[in-house]
Amino acid sequence: MKKNGKKLKIVIFTGYACNNNCAFCIDSDKRGLPEKSTAELLREVLQAKNKGADILEIIGGEATIRPDFSRVVKAAKKLGIAEVACATNGRVFADMAAAKKIVASGIDSLIFSVHGPGARVHDALTRASGSFSQLKKGLANLKALGFKRINGNTTVVKQNMSALPRLAAFYVRNKIRNVEYIFVDPNYGGAKNNFQVLVPRISKAAPFMRRALEIGLRSGMDQWKARYVPLCHFTGCLEQISEINEKTLFLTEHWAPDFVNTDAIGSRAALGRRKTARCRGCLLYSACEGIWVEYLKNYGDRELKPVKKLKRGPGGLRHRSSDDQT
Repeated sequence: MKKNGKKLKIVIFTGYACNNNCAFCIDSDKRGLPEKSTAELLREVLQAKNKGADILEIIGGEATIRPDFSRVVKAAKKLGIAEVACATNGRVFADMAAAKKIVASGIDSLIFSVHGPGARVHDALTRASGSFSQLKKGLANLKALGFKRINGNTTVVKQNMSALPRLAAFYVRNKIRNVEYIFVDPNYGGAKNNFQVLVPRISKAAPFMRRALEIGLRSGMDQWKARYVPLCHFTGCLEQISEINEKTLFLTEHWAPDFVNTDAIGSRAALGRRKTARCRGCLLYSACEGIWVEYLKNYGDRELKPVKKLKRGPGGLRHRSSDDQT
């Protein structure tokens, strides 16, 4: 544990190579950058341990396609890092031998990226035919191996936002107890390059995101969250906002091949997202990070609605925005 009771999470990027080609990927312009070597990754694992990391998250690109992935995880566990996690597209786990090897490495948790409730939506976004089928097989293999700490994340774009309730049902069926519905980051990569094709208006996406969260709650999934959203569109579920939770729980560093960010949470709020004059006087102003800078350049801020009143509902006081009709 670190200062103020927060855990130190260090996210190591192995590189940007991937066996998917997601249309919205923030790293789509970085595919040609060199991957880190095994020696580099092992040095970084040791540095993370020496720095006092409570959580080590390994990501890519797609880190699991590396032949040395299990070796890196084993090294982290041998050094005594309490939790080692990996964000993955899940395809490698369709190979039972690979799944067994990774589970045996000591990995503590996996975060499966699922972008549609079926192959039609998911494969269209990953631009990798068969990726959804392999992901499902990977989940089945891990279940057969008794590996239970599987989380989920979904990037919300125009092409899948209306499918979020059906995707929520998929997560429920597979007993995925921790899920993030992530409003797409258009500041870099594929979503920036194809903004109008991919990026929905928050006023259109938010109802589907809220509906997905409701489905989770009704199924006992109280750890599902929305990420990268302005709070005025989520006034009824403030306890399910990732940024609010992570600020109280974590100090997060990102170590990538092309940059090191020792304050990933603070820099995102300061540089990546913005509140505007329309947000002044909002009761949630200090807690909210606003919306992506690139979003404001393209769509403006008319959808931002300052929260002005408190309304007492069945669960007690909740925030009410200026256009909240519920």
